[in-house]
Amino acid sequence: MNFCFPSPLSPAMEILLVLFCIFFAVPTIPVSAAPSSSSSSFKPQDNYLLNCGANSQITLPDGRIFSSDQNSTQFLSSDSRDIQVSAPKADVPLPIYQTAKVFVSDATYTFHMARPGWHWVRLHFFPIDSNEFNLRQSKFTVTTDNLVLLHEFSANNLNWTAKEYLVNVTTERFSIKFLPVKSSAAFINAIEVVSAPDIILADVASTLFPVGPINGLSANSYQTVYRLNMGGPVITSQNDTLARTWVSDEPYIKSKELGKSVSVAPTIIKYPEGVSPLIAPPSLYASAVEMGDARTIRPNFNVTWNLEIDLSYSYLLRLHFCDIVSKALNDLYFNVYINGRMAISGLDLSTLTGGLASAYYKDVVVNASMISNPLTLQIGPLNEDTGSKNAIINGLEVLKINNSVNSLDGEFGVDGKSASGPTRGTVAAVGFAMMFGAFVGLGAMAVKWQKRPHDWQKRNSFSSWLLPLHAGDTSFMTSKSSRKTNFYSSTMGLGRYFSFAELQEATKNWDPNAVIGVGGFGNVYIAEIDEGTKVAVKRGNPQSEQGINEFQTEIQMLSKLRHRHLVSLIGYCDENSEMILVYEFMSNGPLRDHLYGKNLPSLSWKQRLEICIGAARGLHYLHTGATQGIIHRDVKSTNILLDENFVAKMADFGLSKDAPTTEQTHVSTAVKGSFGYLDPEYFRKQQLTDKSDVYSFGVVLLEALCARPAINPALPREQVNLAEWAMQWKRKGLLDKIMDPCLVGAINPESMKKFAEAAEKCLSEYGVDRPTMGDVLWNLEYALQLQEASLQGKGEDDKAIAAAAASPATVAPTPAPTTPDNRPISPPEENRNPAQVQAIDEHSGTAMFAQFAALNDMEKQTDNMRIFDMGALRTNLPQNRRGLSRYYSGKSRSFVCMADVHCLEDLKKEENPDAKKRKKQSDRKGMHIQPFSCRRISSSSQFATPVLGM
Repeated sequence: MNFCFPSPLSPAMEILLVLFCIFFAVPTIPVSAAPSSSSSSFKPQDNYLLNCGANSQITLPDGRIFSSDQNSTQFLSSDSRDIQVSAPKADVPLPIYQTAKVFVSDATYTFHMARPGWHWVRLHFFPIDSNEFNLRQSKFTVTTDNLVLLHEFSANNLNWTAKEYLVNVTTERFSIKFLPVKSSAAFINAIEVVSAPDIILADVASTLFPVGPINGLSANSYQTVYRLNMGGPVITSQNDTLARTWVSDEPYIKSKELGKSVSVAPTIIKYPEGVSPLIAPPSLYASAVEMGDARTIRPNFNVTWNLEIDLSYSYLLRLHFCDIVSKALNDLYFNVYINGRMAISGLDLSTLTGGLASAYYKDVVVNASMISNPLTLQIGPLNEDTGSKNAIINGLEVLKINNSVNSLDGEFGVDGKSASGPTRGTVAAVGFAMMFGAFVGLGAMAVKWQKRPHDWQKRNSFSSWLLPLHAGDTSFMTSKSSRKTNFYSSTMGLGRYFSFAELQEATKNWDPNAVIGVGGFGNVYIAEIDEGTKVAVKRGNPQSEQGINEFQTEIQMLSKLRHRHLVSLIGYCDENSEMILVYEFMSNGPLRDHLYGKNLPSLSWKQRLEICIGAARGLHYLHTGATQGIIHRDVKSTNILLDENFVAKMADFGLSKDAPTTEQTHVSTAVKGSFGYLDPEYFRKQQLTDKSDVYSFGVVLLEALCARPAINPALPREQVNLAEWAMQWKRKGLLDKIMDPCLVGAINPESMKKFAEAAEKCLSEYGVDRPTMGDVLWNLEYALQLQEASLQGKGEDDKAIAAAAASPATVAPTPAPTTPDNRPISPPEENRNPAQVQAIDEHSGTAMFAQFAALNDMEKQTDNMRIFDMGALRTNLPQNRRGLSRYYSGKSRSFVCMADVHCLEDLKKEENPDAKKRKKQSDRKGMHIQPFSCRRISSSSQFATPVLGM
């Protein structure tokens, strides 16, 4: 058809023509409203509906027609006689359950497939009362050619039931076999074998753990375990696009008061591109469960559903969402958890679908190793200052995935193979070996009984002499001999097992006056065991948020870790569901108590540095020392404990996680930790790395410097968070303005600067920008050396001033007193705390520096290493060479020289006179300085401390 217009066109006509073209040229967005019957209809090419045992066909309320038994004879092959039973007055939801066909021998239904692909297989069962057969006591197996659908199925405790399967049929013929168990019968009321649309299940989904895509879903078969309509009524096959039934979620929601049902008209539901009404009907997306009204500005709770499942299988969870509660775009962000793990983080439906009231679904595969019973699904708000604090879900489907032998019920496949692998012969051999071992064990116990001690009746437990098994390290207890239960877990190596009675006696029946600490797990008691050995006993509180998982994690972690800067686990008790842990006693308690809140004597800057260094060593060992690294996940000042010598040790490993392997970059897990110390990147992404510990340790460093909590809500808004507040002052170069007043004037500025730099790097926004704990340790050691150098120099300057004031007319210096071998005596250290000196590791750079500063002359001790009096060196060296020196080579840090000593690299670029003149100048002042060679050391060393060249 041609359109003709007068020429020339008037201006008005030109405008109308342009608008007409624009209107028809602009493409429409591919989003459909509530679908019409044509758009949502699906005509299956294979549609076998059999009403077994019926004399005539039946039409169901949804319009589907089930053929009679006489019209289904071509599908059935069986040697059994034709047995039909019926119960016309039975109280059943559909008439197909009123008749059944019974088999006393194997029977097979075979169907010709017009089109390969996904097919629904639905089997309907109702045990009809019969004079000849007790169908409730029947037991039989149902299989296809290569898939076990039901294994020794019995309807004893069932009324009526329908088993639904989704099977990818790839052969021309599809068979369903009924195999009665010996002396029993099989029965079936109705059979459905119906084509399903190809889009019903994609080949790719997401895994819960480890997070990532999983392919090959089309190679599996599935059984529908749950199909729930959240917040809405039952959706029958009449209202579903594929004759499915959706039941209400009410029986499965854990606390109904935490959730609130909401619904809208199904006509407003839209389906974006890639989502079809065949996935789920509009009536499902038109209802939802949202968070209940908590009557608070920032609700922080989860709505939970509990679902009973078989732990032997993996599952596919399809989560249905549709934002029918928001008033504007980008206002709803929430998290979804499965079995306590993050399944979807920060779900923003309006961004994903391009609008409100638009359907969206997500498939998540949960591996059998991650399954727990009951299976839990939770929705909760995103704890960030964005959008409204709410969470919703519209529907849930839980599909069981076949196991390794192609079975959806039981461990045996169609060919008799077991999912666990061994054959029946192997099982018999293993059984014989176990029986033989049991006899040997009983014989050994009998021999042991004959040799029992005479006073065995007086002992609290016979296990200490009957089963003296030992596993796990007991170095902490080697100095004490136990006279009570001394039973060890020989299989797990988990340390000493204490009876509840022992610990009850040791804590004086859990005396409240013996409580020395209270944590998220429970109370901590001081106790005495084995003739006065003090221990800390942590008893789990049943009402605590932490439970059996944290208890087991703590035992498993500490039982395989031994380090000077990690708290030692002595043993545990799990008698009568108790969760009790026994640790070495740390007499000086947590670091926090010595910084603020308890009015204890203030720690010196040196003590604080040494404590931070000890904690850093413990974390560095966790990250790198074990076979697989460990992430602490709860680093804070209350989890750094101090012994009688103020040696720091990391404690509380209940939240610890194994670090990612070499093939992984992170561990995906639900966010856990303590506010104020939590890594913001971990909080946003739920991706845990060892750099999360580094961030938390950076907060601890600021606590040590400023002596205030990480979070203090009582302060003005900008000061509440210590990390943010301190970094603002650090960027201004005024961090010293907010440090602990007790430290004012006692910190060397260079030491303070190095310490602040280390804290700032730890608190970098992104983990990739943060240093490793080895690097942090190196910087803290360096800060300590700067502080000690300052103190040493200040002390000697004071002595020189005092000497000058006492003897103003002295012309010649008085020689220092010497020992018989002519070595000068080091100056006394009256002000040093003996406990602090002992706390220094003799192999650390701090100890070497202390020795270096304390000695005067070691020329006769070694030819390769010379140490000089620090005061003389300060006098002789130029000002720009004073202090410590660091040199770097690429990415590998190298500490090339220490203190006020020249090194060869310096001499190569020396701007002073030649060697003879330098010797002459130094000799005039009574000292010849011999240059030292430089020794490179790796920053990844355990202690990463500066070492003088050898």
